[in-house]
Amino acid sequence: MIEREQAPAGVDPTVPSVARIYDHLLGGKDNFAADREAAAQIVRLSPNAKDAARANRAFLGRAVRVLAEIGIDQYLDIGTGLPTQDNVHQVARRSGDASKVVYVDNDPIVLTHARALLAETPDTIVVKGDMREPKAILGHPEVAAHLDFRRPLAVLMVAVLHFLPDDEQVQGIIRTIRDSVPSGGYLVISHVTAGDLDREVVAEGRRLYSKTTAGNVTLRGRDQIAALFEGLELLEPGLVAANDWRGDVALDPSLSGPGGVGVLCGVGRVP
Repeated sequence: MIEREQAPAGVDPTVPSVARIYDHLLGGKDNFAADREAAAQIVRLSPNAKDAARANRAFLGRAVRVLAEIGIDQYLDIGTGLPTQDNVHQVARRSGDASKVVYVDNDPIVLTHARALLAETPDTIVVKGDMREPKAILGHPEVAAHLDFRRPLAVLMVAVLHFLPDDEQVQGIIRTIRDSVPSGGYLVISHVTAGDLDREVVAEGRRLYSKTTAGNVTLRGRDQIAALFEGLELLEPGLVAANDWRGDVALDPSLSGPGGVGVLCGVGRVP
């Protein structure tokens, strides 16, 4: 586990980070005691939280593999989180030709770890950016130099949009990104839903996340998530639970059973 003295300047290790909580749920070690305590509380509220995190991560890998196999060789991963196994650039390179990847995050620890990991990977870069400011990300000089927006590319927003409470803001972010992606490009989204959690548990979860670096979590319903793909052509099987998106195993009942959150995901093509 990372220790207090290893926290980058400006990072308070006593404040749980959603990136580090996710890392812990995935079995990673780049987290502090506060993150592990928050993760334990999340598991108490939603016993399937670790399975949901792993299913979401597996969806990301399958989506990138499918896109690489059909010829996508540019990826913009917004809200990438801490590096773990089967990162976007690794999956893409196994499945297709050399790919260019830009990882974007605003968490100092994510940026530090990702830059260290990718120091000798010239086709992959890491930039600081906030998904709430998509124009700044798309216009970032390093992003513009690394990716060719005249050709198809994939923008990934995996398990990040539920940290924004304002529906209009989320829709505006997606419109801005969608309008920047040329025909034949893709938008990859996953989003947590309330599943079978009751209102009291959801409210307790929101109070828990209000004390994290994100400050919020908003569990949207299917119709709200489906609206994010408006104007796009959804790849089969459409908007489905994480394990159902071209998975090779049956849906884990814990991802939709009583007391558990859900994860909906999809891949949309820009016509």
